Amino acid sequence: MVQTAERLTSTASERYLLVYMILVLIIITSLVIVFFVVFQKRKNKLLQERIKQQQAFEAEIIQAQTEAQEQTLKNIGWELHDNVGQLLSFASMQLSILKMQVSDDVKEKFKDTTDALSNGLKEVRSLSRTLNNDVILNIGFEKSITNELDRLKKMKFTSAELRIIGDKVEFNDRKHEIIIFRILQEFLSNSVKYSEAKNIGITLDYRPEKIIITATDDGKGFDINEIEQGSGLINMKSRAQLIKAILDISSKPGNGVNLTLDYPLA
Repeated sequence: MVQTAERLTSTASERYLLVYMILVLIIITSLVIVFFVVFQKRKNKLLQERIKQQQAFEAEIIQAQTEAQEQTLKNIGWELHDNVGQLLSFASMQLSILKMQVSDDVKEKFKDTTDALSNGLKEVRSLSRTLNNDVILNIGFEKSITNELDRLKKMKFTSAELRIIGDKVEFNDRKHEIIIFRILQEFLSNSVKYSEAKNIGITLDYRPEKIIITATDDGKGFDINEIEQGSGLINMKSRAQLIKAILDISSKPGNGVNLTLDYPLA
Protein backbone atom coordinates (compact mmCIF):
# COMPACT_ATOMS: atom_id res chain seq x y z
CA MET A 1 0.00 0.00 0.00
CA VAL A 2 2.75 2.41 0.94
CA GLN A 3 4.62 1.68 -2.28
CA THR A 4 1.44 2.16 -4.30
CA ALA A 5 0.79 5.50 -2.60
CA GLU A 6 4.36 6.62 -3.26
CA ARG A 7 4.06 5.54 -6.89
CA LEU A 8 0.80 7.49 -7.31
CA THR A 9 2.36 10.54 -5.66
CA SER A 10 5.40 10.27 -7.94
CA THR A 11 3.20 9.95 -11.03
CA ALA A 12 1.14 13.00 -10.03
CA SER A 13 4.32 15.02 -9.47
CA GLU A 14 5.66 14.00 -12.84
CA ARG A 15 2.39 15.04 -14.47
CA TYR A 16 2.48 18.42 -12.74
CA LEU A 17 6.11 18.83 -13.78
CA LEU A 18 5.29 17.90 -17.36
CA VAL A 19 2.36 20.32 -17.46
CA TYR A 20 4.56 23.02 -15.96
CA MET A 21 7.28 22.42 -18.54
CA ILE A 22 4.73 22.48 -21.34
CA LEU A 23 3.28 25.77 -20.05
CA VAL A 24 6.78 27.27 -19.79
CA LEU A 25 7.55 26.11 -23.32
CA ILE A 26 4.29 27.59 -24.62
CA ILE A 27 5.01 30.92 -22.89
CA ILE A 28 8.59 31.01 -24.21
CA THR A 29 7.40 30.11 -27.72
CA SER A 30 4.70 32.79 -27.56
CA LEU A 31 7.22 35.38 -26.41
CA VAL A 32 9.57 34.43 -29.25
CA ILE A 33 6.74 34.70 -31.77
CA VAL A 34 5.61 38.06 -30.37
CA PHE A 35 9.18 39.32 -30.37
CA PHE A 36 9.67 38.13 -33.98
CA VAL A 37 6.42 39.77 -35.13
CA VAL A 38 7.28 43.04 -33.38
CA PHE A 39 10.81 42.89 -34.80
CA GLN A 40 9.50 42.31 -38.34
CA LYS A 41 6.99 45.15 -38.04
CA ARG A 42 9.71 47.44 -36.78
CA LYS A 43 12.03 46.32 -39.54
CA ASN A 44 9.36 46.83 -42.23
CA LYS A 45 8.54 50.25 -40.82
CA LEU A 46 12.19 51.26 -40.92
CA LEU A 47 12.49 49.95 -44.48
CA GLN A 48 9.38 51.86 -45.55
CA GLU A 49 10.69 55.03 -43.92
CA ARG A 50 14.04 54.54 -45.66
CA ILE A 51 12.32 54.01 -49.02
CA LYS A 52 10.20 57.14 -48.48
CA GLN A 53 13.29 59.13 -47.55
CA GLN A 54 15.10 57.84 -50.65
CA GLN A 55 12.13 58.68 -52.86
CA ALA A 56 11.87 62.15 -51.31
CA PHE A 57 15.61 62.65 -51.81
CA GLU A 58 15.41 61.55 -55.46
CA ALA A 59 12.38 63.80 -56.00
CA GLU A 60 14.31 66.76 -54.56
CA ILE A 61 17.25 66.01 -56.87
CA ILE A 62 14.96 65.82 -59.91
CA GLN A 63 13.23 69.02 -58.82
CA ALA A 64 16.58 70.79 -58.42
CA GLN A 65 17.76 69.52 -61.80
CA THR A 66 14.51 70.61 -63.45
CA GLU A 67 14.70 74.07 -61.92
CA ALA A 68 18.34 74.40 -63.00
CA GLN A 69 17.44 73.31 -66.54
CA GLU A 70 14.55 75.77 -66.65
CA GLN A 71 16.80 78.62 -65.52
CA THR A 72 19.37 77.63 -68.15
CA LEU A 73 16.72 77.56 -70.86
CA LYS A 74 15.42 80.93 -69.72
CA ASN A 75 18.93 82.40 -69.88
CA ILE A 76 19.42 80.98 -73.37
CA GLY A 77 16.07 82.45 -74.39
CA TRP A 78 17.12 85.86 -73.12
CA GLU A 79 20.44 85.60 -74.95
CA LEU A 80 18.69 84.64 -78.19
CA HIS A 81 16.16 87.43 -77.89
CA ASP A 82 18.45 90.20 -76.67
CA ASN A 83 21.81 89.44 -78.26
CA VAL A 84 21.32 87.23 -81.31
CA GLY A 85 18.03 88.96 -82.11
CA GLN A 86 19.66 92.37 -81.97
CA LEU A 87 22.55 91.23 -84.19
CA LEU A 88 20.13 89.89 -86.79
CA SER A 89 18.08 93.10 -86.59
CA PHE A 90 21.24 95.16 -87.08
CA ALA A 91 22.28 92.99 -90.05
CA SER A 92 18.83 93.35 -91.59
CA MET A 93 18.92 97.12 -91.12
CA GLN A 94 22.39 97.39 -92.65
CA LEU A 95 21.29 95.27 -95.58
CA SER A 96 18.28 97.53 -96.13
CA ILE A 97 20.55 100.61 -96.14
CA LEU A 98 22.92 98.92 -98.57
CA LYS A 99 19.99 97.88 -100.75
CA MET A 100 18.97 101.54 -101.13
CA GLN A 101 22.41 102.44 -102.47
CA VAL A 102 22.52 99.99 -105.37
CA SER A 103 20.83 99.88 -108.74
CA ASP A 104 17.44 98.28 -109.24
CA ASP A 105 18.83 95.26 -111.08
CA VAL A 106 21.13 94.50 -108.11
CA LYS A 107 18.35 94.98 -105.55
CA GLU A 108 16.65 91.79 -106.70
CA LYS A 109 19.75 89.84 -105.70
CA PHE A 110 19.32 91.07 -102.13
CA LYS A 111 15.82 89.63 -101.85
CA ASP A 112 16.75 86.07 -100.83
CA THR A 113 19.25 87.32 -98.27
CA THR A 114 16.77 89.83 -96.86
CA ASP A 115 14.07 87.16 -96.61
CA ALA A 116 16.50 84.72 -94.95
CA LEU A 117 17.48 87.31 -92.35
CA SER A 118 13.85 88.21 -91.70
CA ASN A 119 12.84 84.57 -91.30
CA GLY A 120 15.88 83.90 -89.12
CA LEU A 121 14.94 86.80 -86.85
CA LYS A 122 11.37 85.51 -86.54
CA GLU A 123 12.65 82.02 -85.78
CA VAL A 124 15.04 83.26 -83.09
CA ARG A 125 12.29 85.28 -81.40
CA SER A 126 9.86 82.35 -81.61
CA LEU A 127 12.44 79.95 -80.18
CA SER A 128 13.34 82.35 -77.38
CA ARG A 129 9.70 82.43 -76.29
CA THR A 130 9.46 78.63 -76.06
CA LEU A 131 12.55 78.56 -73.83
CA ASN A 132 11.12 81.01 -71.31
CA ASN A 133 8.72 79.41 -68.83
CA ASP A 134 7.23 82.79 -67.90
CA VAL A 135 6.13 83.29 -71.50
CA ILE A 136 4.68 79.76 -71.64
CA LEU A 137 2.64 80.37 -68.50
CA ASN A 138 1.50 83.73 -69.84
CA ILE A 139 0.24 82.53 -73.23
CA GLY A 140 -1.03 79.20 -71.95
CA PHE A 141 -0.29 75.49 -72.31
CA GLU A 142 -2.23 74.80 -75.51
CA LYS A 143 -1.09 77.97 -77.27
CA SER A 144 2.54 77.17 -76.43
CA ILE A 145 2.20 73.73 -78.01
CA THR A 146 0.52 75.26 -81.09
CA ASN A 147 3.32 77.82 -81.45
CA GLU A 148 5.95 75.11 -81.21
CA LEU A 149 4.21 72.97 -83.82
CA ASP A 150 3.80 75.97 -86.14
CA ARG A 151 7.48 76.75 -85.79
CA LEU A 152 8.47 73.17 -86.64
CA LYS A 153 6.02 73.03 -89.53
CA LYS A 154 7.77 76.00 -91.14
CA MET A 155 11.14 74.34 -90.61
CA LYS A 156 10.63 70.71 -91.54
CA PHE A 157 7.26 68.98 -91.34
CA THR A 158 4.50 68.73 -93.92
CA SER A 159 1.92 68.77 -91.12
CA ALA A 160 2.25 69.42 -87.40
CA GLU A 161 -1.14 69.62 -85.74
CA LEU A 162 -2.61 69.83 -82.23
CA ARG A 163 -5.86 67.92 -81.59
CA ILE A 164 -7.97 68.56 -78.49
CA ILE A 165 -10.56 66.12 -77.14
CA GLY A 166 -13.01 67.04 -74.39
CA ASP A 167 -13.41 70.20 -72.36
CA LYS A 168 -10.27 71.87 -71.13
CA VAL A 169 -9.38 71.13 -67.50
CA GLU A 170 -7.13 73.54 -65.62
CA PHE A 171 -3.96 72.25 -64.00
CA ASN A 172 -3.93 72.32 -60.19
CA ASP A 173 -0.24 73.20 -60.33
CA ARG A 174 0.70 75.39 -63.29
CA LYS A 175 4.35 74.37 -62.97
CA HIS A 176 3.25 71.00 -64.29
CA GLU A 177 2.27 72.73 -67.55
CA ILE A 178 5.92 73.67 -68.00
CA ILE A 179 7.14 70.14 -67.21
CA ILE A 180 4.72 68.50 -69.66
CA PHE A 181 5.56 71.09 -72.32
CA ARG A 182 9.28 70.30 -71.89
CA ILE A 183 8.56 66.57 -72.30
CA LEU A 184 6.72 67.28 -75.54
CA GLN A 185 9.44 69.67 -76.63
CA GLU A 186 12.04 66.92 -76.08
CA PHE A 187 9.95 64.53 -78.16
CA LEU A 188 9.63 67.08 -80.96
CA SER A 189 13.34 67.80 -80.85
CA ASN A 190 14.14 64.09 -81.23
CA SER A 191 11.70 63.87 -84.15
CA VAL A 192 13.46 66.75 -85.89
CA LYS A 193 16.92 65.26 -85.35
CA TYR A 194 16.40 61.55 -85.84
CA SER A 195 12.98 60.50 -87.15
CA GLU A 196 13.06 61.74 -90.78
CA ALA A 197 9.31 62.20 -90.27
CA LYS A 198 7.09 64.28 -92.51
CA ASN A 199 4.06 64.50 -90.23
CA ILE A 200 3.73 64.94 -86.51
CA GLY A 201 0.77 65.33 -84.18
CA ILE A 202 -0.09 65.95 -80.55
CA THR A 203 -3.42 65.09 -78.90
CA LEU A 204 -4.71 66.41 -75.58
CA ASP A 205 -7.49 64.20 -74.26
CA TYR A 206 -9.10 65.97 -71.30
CA ARG A 207 -10.92 63.74 -68.83
CA PRO A 208 -12.40 64.55 -65.40
CA GLU A 209 -9.66 62.80 -63.47
CA LYS A 210 -6.69 63.00 -65.84
CA ILE A 211 -5.23 64.23 -69.11
CA ILE A 212 -3.95 61.70 -71.63
CA ILE A 213 -1.38 63.33 -73.89
CA THR A 214 -0.10 61.59 -77.01
CA ALA A 215 2.55 62.65 -79.49
CA THR A 216 3.29 60.75 -82.69
CA ASP A 217 5.46 61.01 -85.76
CA ASP A 218 5.54 58.95 -88.96
CA GLY A 219 9.31 58.66 -89.11
CA LYS A 220 11.61 55.67 -89.44
CA GLY A 221 11.13 54.61 -85.81
CA PHE A 222 13.50 52.37 -83.88
CA ASP A 223 13.70 49.14 -81.88
CA ILE A 224 12.74 50.16 -78.35
CA ASN A 225 14.70 47.20 -76.92
CA GLU A 226 17.93 48.15 -78.64
CA ILE A 227 17.91 51.92 -78.43
CA GLU A 228 20.35 53.44 -75.96
CA GLN A 229 18.68 55.56 -73.31
CA GLY A 230 20.27 58.95 -73.83
CA SER A 231 19.86 62.13 -71.85
CA GLY A 232 16.69 63.09 -73.76
CA LEU A 233 14.79 59.94 -72.80
CA ILE A 234 16.12 60.08 -69.25
CA ASN A 235 15.00 63.72 -68.94
CA MET A 236 11.50 62.85 -70.15
CA LYS A 237 11.17 59.98 -67.67
CA SER A 238 12.54 62.07 -64.79
CA ARG A 239 10.13 64.92 -65.51
CA ALA A 240 7.19 62.50 -65.75
CA GLN A 241 8.18 60.94 -62.43
CA LEU A 242 8.33 64.37 -60.83
CA ILE A 243 4.65 65.08 -61.61
CA LYS A 244 3.55 61.47 -60.91
CA ALA A 245 2.63 60.89 -64.54
CA ILE A 246 2.98 57.61 -66.42
CA LEU A 247 5.18 57.91 -69.50
CA ASP A 248 5.22 55.30 -72.25
CA ILE A 249 7.20 55.43 -75.48
CA SER A 250 6.62 52.81 -78.15
CA SER A 251 8.19 52.39 -81.58
CA LYS A 252 9.08 49.86 -84.24
CA PRO A 253 11.41 50.27 -87.19
CA GLY A 254 9.45 51.85 -90.02
CA ASN A 255 6.39 52.64 -87.86
CA GLY A 256 7.33 55.97 -86.29
CA VAL A 257 7.29 56.81 -82.60
CA ASN A 258 4.40 57.14 -80.18
CA LEU A 259 4.58 58.87 -76.81
CA THR A 260 1.78 58.60 -74.25
CA LEU A 261 1.68 60.58 -71.03
CA ASP A 262 -1.01 59.77 -68.47
CA TYR A 263 -1.18 62.79 -66.15
CA PRO A 264 -3.44 62.55 -63.07
CA LEU A 265 -5.31 65.74 -62.16
CA ALA A 266 -6.08 64.68 -58.58
